[in-house]
Amino acid sequence: MIRRATKLDKIRWVIVYSTDFINLFSFFGYYDLYVRWQMGVPWPVVLAGVALLVVFNVLATRPHRVAMRGGRRPTATLAVTGVIILVMSAAFFMWAIPTWLGMLGPFVRRRTIVILSVLSVVLFNLYVALQGVPIWGTLLVQSVFTAVSVVGVLTNLWLWRVAKEAYEGQEAQARLAVSEERLRFARDLNDLLGQSLTDIAARTEGASRTLPADPAAAAEEMFAVRDLARRSLREVRSVVQSYRAVDLDEMLASVRAVLEAADVRCTVRAETGSLPPETRTLLATVVREGTTNVLKHSTAGRCTITIEDGVLEMSNDGVSGPAGEHAPNGLAGLAQRVRAVGGTLEAAPTHEGGYLLRAAVPA
Repeated sequence: MIRRATKLDKIRWVIVYSTDFINLFSFFGYYDLYVRWQMGVPWPVVLAGVALLVVFNVLATRPHRVAMRGGRRPTATLAVTGVIILVMSAAFFMWAIPTWLGMLGPFVRRRTIVILSVLSVVLFNLYVALQGVPIWGTLLVQSVFTAVSVVGVLTNLWLWRVAKEAYEGQEAQARLAVSEERLRFARDLNDLLGQSLTDIAARTEGASRTLPADPAAAAEEMFAVRDLARRSLREVRSVVQSYRAVDLDEMLASVRAVLEAADVRCTVRAETGSLPPETRTLLATVVREGTTNVLKHSTAGRCTITIEDGVLEMSNDGVSGPAGEHAPNGLAGLAQRVRAVGGTLEAAPTHEGGYLLRAAVPA
């Protein structure tokens, strides 16, 4: 079974990889080490610097991922990378400092990271000035890199929290809508069965009192109870059928919106005006189940839905392997319902690498 990536998954990937891109500032250090080697620095020293920088770059991808998961502060990772920063800074090496401050940002107070950022710029440039080197270039470069690293990481984490809250809010709305519909249905059944069962109980009690003195009257009362029970059963069935009824046009519009929101281009060509209510409800149920399968079990980028003369065809291009057996409460159950009214339902991969769901219902 293929799990389809949600919009939240895609947003998470964008934020993670864009934050990794911010960490690429420290990669300028490899060029700096190469220049030092060309200037006569012994190769063992340069090689040690490369090894430390590789370890730093590998560890630098971990903290912001931990922050996105809401995990505890990775103290060991921050400590190891901090020691690497101290060792390399002692050799007039500045490229990794902004990256390390960006790693630290999600786990300390904003005031603390601002103070550390300012101190790192001031102390490093003071060290540069003591070496007799002009500070304007290093001051500008380090200030820009520090600001971009720290602000970029914190902004990405803020965007992730906003996106996650919005996604969870949509899910909560969907669950609330389902709960409200269930409550409405429960109230309808309670109103219907409450009165009917009360009448049945009262008539049955009256028949039990009448039975010793007048068996014929008691029998008539029980016949009335039987008729009342049958009428209640018909009313319950009517309520359930009304609850199950689904408007086909509304379903098609809803399905198209859902698929488009999931980045699946959806084309709908449907002639539904001449279809009877039972056929419309059945086809709407098939469309809903087919859409569920597209979203959950495929990687489709395009979906086409056509309805003509009671024949529904729903195709997509997201099949990447052999299809499994249909679930009893999914397409297999729908196939039984369609056959019960004299129709057919078929669902299988196509030769072109897609998947076709076809339901033919007598119009």
